[in-house]
Amino acid sequence: MPIDPAAQALIQAMDASFPKLHEMPSGTEARRRIVDAMHDVEPDREPLHHVEDRRIAVEGGEIAVRIYRPSDEPDLPIVVFFHGGGWVLCDLESHDAMARRMANTSGCIVVATDYRLAPEHRYPTAADDCYAALRWASDNATTFGGDPTRLAIFGDSAGGNLAAVVAQMARDKGAPHLRLQILAYPVIDARCDSNSHRTIGRDYMLWTEEVQWCWQQYLSTPADGEQPYASPIRATTLAGLAPAVVITPEFDPLRDEGEHYARALEAAGVPTQHTRCDGMFHSFLTFTNVLPAADLAHEEIAAALRSAFATGAPERPSERKD
Repeated sequence: MPIDPAAQALIQAMDASFPKLHEMPSGTEARRRIVDAMHDVEPDREPLHHVEDRRIAVEGGEIAVRIYRPSDEPDLPIVVFFHGGGWVLCDLESHDAMARRMANTSGCIVVATDYRLAPEHRYPTAADDCYAALRWASDNATTFGGDPTRLAIFGDSAGGNLAAVVAQMARDKGAPHLRLQILAYPVIDARCDSNSHRTIGRDYMLWTEEVQWCWQQYLSTPADGEQPYASPIRATTLAGLAPAVVITPEFDPLRDEGEHYARALEAAGVPTQHTRCDGMFHSFLTFTNVLPAADLAHEEIAAALRSAFATGAPERPSERKD
C-alpha cells in the first residue's frame, strides 16, 4: 500500500531538519545536529506515577538507567528497554516519551538503559552494557518494586539489535530468565544485503547508506559484523531463546532482515509473533498520538507483555498486516 499520509507528512518534516548520517564527519557532530533537530518533532510526554534515575556499575565504568513506574502496586513485571539511534545517537531523553507510553499501556516497570555509544565505545560495549543492565534489573528488582521472575526486554532499531543480542546472551549465560523479547524494526545483519535494502528508496527517512554508516561507527573491523552478538542472525542456533514479538514497517530498508529473523526464530521453535505495519516507516513507534498505527502497535506490545507475564508466552495470533 502507499505510504500513510500522516507518516508522509512526518517524513517531510524530518527530512527538512534532520541531517543524513552518512554525510556527518563524526558521531559527535551527528549527535549535536540530531539533538537540535529533535526539538521540532518531539512527542508529548505522558504523565507517570514515578520516574527515577540511577547509576549502575558496568565493566570499565558506569551507566545511567531510568526507572518508569506506572503505579505503586508491588511486584510489577519489568521491561528493560534499549533505545535506538544506530549505536551512535540518542539517550534516555530522546526515548523518554516512548518509555512512558510503554509503562502506561503495559502496566510494567520500564528500565531504560543509557548504554555507552559508538564510536567512542565500539562493539561489544553497547551489548555488554545492555546485558549488565538486565542483570542489574533482575538482581535489584525489589528495590524499585519489580518482580525479578517477570522480565522482558524491548528495543527499537539498534536497540532492537541489542535486545536480540541480549536475549542470546541471557540464553548462553543461563540467566536471567526472560519471558519475552520485543524487537521493533531491529538491525539484524551487518551485511545490509536484503531485498528491502536494495528496493526501499530514499523517500522514507532512513537510507541504507545511513545504516551502513552506523555499522562503521559501531564495529572495529568488518569481521566483527559476522559475530552473533553483533549480527544476531549469525548465531549457530536460535533455539531456546525467549518468545519474541517482531515489528517491521513496510517502508524501511531494515524490513526484510527483521522479517527474516522472525522466520528464523519460529523455525528454531521460538514462539514468535510478527506484525508488518503497512504504510509505516522506520522509527514510527516514536510518534504516538500522531500516528494511529503507532498507538495500535503500542497496544499490541502491551497485550503481548500482559500475556507473557500471565502465562509465560505471548499471545500468538496469526501473522497480520495493518
